[in-house]
Amino acid sequence: MRGWANYFKHAVCKAALSSLASFTWHRVISWWMALHRWKWKDVRRRFTDRNGRWQKLSADGIELFDLQAVTVTRYRYRRRPALGHARPSSSWGHP
Repeated sequence: MRGWANYFKHAVCKAALSSLASFTWHRVISWWMALHRWKWKDVRRRFTDRNGRWQKLSADGIELFDLQAVTVTRYRYRRRPALGHARPSSSWGHP
């Protein structure tokens, strides 16, 4: 997931990363619920703090990568070359 997010972070993908993070979170929780035979009450008890805030999912010191924390930056595309850098004329005789 980390490599995928770093590859696509130069495009408009914040909504896609958010939905993928939500999907992954729910899949990991449902897998752990089946593996450990937890109910939703057990999941809440294990992964929330005293104030009711959700903690990061982790098992044996390995945390689930947070896709929503990836900063998305747009690639700057320039159509025209900068001033002073004109394209050389073609050798075919066309200007």
